[in-house]
Amino acid sequence: MTRSKKYVPIIERIFASKFRKGLREIEFARDEITRAAQELKIELPKNLGDVIYSFRYRADLPESIRSKAARGEVWIIRSAGAAKYRFVLVPERPLLPNVNMATTKVPDSTPGVIMKYALSDEQALLAKVRYNRLLDIFTGVACYSLQNHLRTHVPGIGQIETDEVYVGVDKRGVHDVFPIQAKVGRDKLSMMQIERDAAMCSHKFPLLVCRSVAAQFLKDDVIAIFEFEQSKDGIGISAEKH
Repeated sequence: MTRSKKYVPIIERIFASKFRKGLREIEFARDEITRAAQELKIELPKNLGDVIYSFRYRADLPESIRSKAARGEVWIIRSAGAAKYRFVLVPERPLLPNVNMATTKVPDSTPGVIMKYALSDEQALLAKVRYNRLLDIFTGVACYSLQNHLRTHVPGIGQIETDEVYVGVDKRGVHDVFPIQAKVGRDKLSMMQIERDAAMCSHKFPLLVCRSVAAQFLKDDVIAIFEFEQSKDGIGISAEKH
């Protein structure tokens, strides 16, 4: 059985054991993954967290779970503390690139040796953003990379990881912090990641203005960059450039 096929019955078993009509939030713990795998006689994944990561960022939840959402809503998985998670019903608002967006051409200044030895597509994407100062061009702010793959613990959420964090100073002297999510291949942008980045900024950089950003590889060496904002309807795209 492939990895993805293992994960589907496990997450279905956890959801079905707790779902009741009318519920909008369902909490569960990481050890329930172990219990579900044992009950289903499925070989336990070596990385339990990958079961959750897969459905948060790589693949849709199974139809048996999606069908329990009302029209215009979708179930997502959020962190609920250390080794705890929560199924939550939210408005269905996919964060997808605008296919009609015009492309701004920028000469590629990424050092060849960096691209040659980049260990992953994600590293290559972050390198192109950094060496071509794409965040400066996109935001109009002088931006500087502070840290790659920042891992920290946020109260009420648990451990989170942000792909890269920039700080910047705008023309009025205001200091901004830019958490960046990098997406390549099958990985998809998700509201949960943007929400977690905002929570991280509030916790680690309370005196800076948080401006959540994402970069995504498209075809033909095009990079889509997004900025997001929080509203009463959830996370939305406030700016986009290709």
